[in-house]
Amino acid sequence: MVETIPAQFHLLDERFRYLDGDFVLERLHTGARKTEGPAYFPAGRYLVCSDIPNDRLLRWDETTGAVGVFRHASGYANGNTVDRQGRLVTCEQGNRRVTRTEHDGTITVLADRYEGRRLNSPNDVVVRADGTIWFTDPSYGIHSDYEGNRGDNEFDGACYVFRLDPATGDLRVVADDFCRPNGLAFSGDEQQLYIVDTRQDPSHIRVFDVTDDGTLTGGKVFAECDLGRFDGIRVDDAGRVWAAAWDGVHCFDPDGSLIGKLLLPEPVANLTFGGPKRNHLFITAGRSVYALRVTFNGARYPAPTGGEGR
Repeated sequence: MVETIPAQFHLLDERFRYLDGDFVLERLHTGARKTEGPAYFPAGRYLVCSDIPNDRLLRWDETTGAVGVFRHASGYANGNTVDRQGRLVTCEQGNRRVTRTEHDGTITVLADRYEGRRLNSPNDVVVRADGTIWFTDPSYGIHSDYEGNRGDNEFDGACYVFRLDPATGDLRVVADDFCRPNGLAFSGDEQQLYIVDTRQDPSHIRVFDVTDDGTLTGGKVFAECDLGRFDGIRVDDAGRVWAAAWDGVHCFDPDGSLIGKLLLPEPVANLTFGGPKRNHLFITAGRSVYALRVTFNGARYPAPTGGEGR
């Protein structure tokens, strides 16, 4: 049976006043070690998320409420997303690679090396309408054997943000001045990319303009974390940025103002929008997975414009 918890909305600005919804959070699952990377599949009406230290992916079925193991020995999967063809794309920290699960269940390795050197431990990932895959590559998964495999950083300590064109195999660095790049999300029109730098002090979100050829420009600090550190982020259809933090989910107006928070009983790692109308907020936090039906919607991104699989 799903456990319910009163939802606590912390109003900091009048612009946050009507951004609520159900007044209870549903705890869909608990008992994991560290949940991350929620990805919602609308065609199947299910959610996949990571349980990193347990080296597995979990699956929650929206139609039955059942939770089961989607994949064990997941490569210490962290971030996940769904590409424009409905396939799972996963950052495997332990295997130091980004993979795609095909419709028949086979796994395709999309990237594991850059200029002959092994990636650090891919962390979070998003897919653009042109089919390109953007991911962050901090070193968390090689620090210890807890949520990956202890190893060496082969980029002289650097941690990059990458853009991959799966149609050509072209992998390139799009940002090289982050300490620990983490969550990332496109604006609704995909003309801007928000990227978290978790280990900077204070932890913050930067925003970049995206050119037609996929180059990033700008990179100013969009928002800073006032408690703990940021992790995963998502954008809604009004351009607001929702960021995972230690005390819950922080909501930022498009101008960068912190306007409110959704407080949770466990530190939040990541979030995503799901459901037929993209108004179901799924949150991975601590040992649990939460859900909340809300009065706003996740960003509606442009239709695919070509790229791999088109």
